[in-house]
Amino acid sequence: MLRKTETVPSTISIGCIIRDAEVFNLKNWTDNLIMNTDSLLQSVSYLFKLFSERQIEYVLVGGIAMLQYIEGRNTRNINIIIALESIQQLPEITVLNQDEDFVRGQFETLQIDFLLTRNLLFEKVKNEYTTIHTFIEHEIPCATVEGLLLLKLYALPSLYRQSNFARVGLYENDIGTLIHYYQPNLSSLLTQLEPHLSHSDLNELHKIVDEIQRRIKRFHKGFDE
Repeated sequence: MLRKTETVPSTISIGCIIRDAEVFNLKNWTDNLIMNTDSLLQSVSYLFKLFSERQIEYVLVGGIAMLQYIEGRNTRNINIIIALESIQQLPEITVLNQDEDFVRGQFETLQIDFLLTRNLLFEKVKNEYTTIHTFIEHEIPCATVEGLLLLKLYALPSLYRQSNFARVGLYENDIGTLIHYYQPNLSSLLTQLEPHLSHSDLNELHKIVDEIQRRIKRFHKGFDE
């Protein structure tokens, strides 16, 4: 069910978030940096304008959606839940690679990671855990706190298997921060993940969540003393 948050003037610009991430990445420092980052702002605005004009259903997830709930999250990526058929309505997007659940695309100067709704969990987040947030560019459907947690918890076992230490740390920090500030019903979320994870992955995920919760308790204990 799509919910709309209270509309307030927004200070968050998706284009500026991505531009700033590019500027502070030293690997990107070239003579053309200013020109390239300025074009990012135009590309972001145009992308969401196309979504609106073509009445394409989508949900913004990932680091940019996180910024609606926590401060200090930096990201260079646009992550969107969408149907594969909807991507096909956007010939402006060049598909760089694709597998069963994901598509990586190029739109002008932007790289976009699409999470496909044929994955039943992604479809569930799109249909049940979405709200409207106001950015400077547009009003944009975003995953709720619970939706973001479902996606990040679902991804953790795979990241562990890949030995992707940096992303595991980032995801666990995001999960812990969302739990700390919003106190969601974790038991319900883990139950909803049962059809989408193996029994062994689910058991490990319970252990990870317990560890994160202990970390949060330690934080509160130290803070109160």
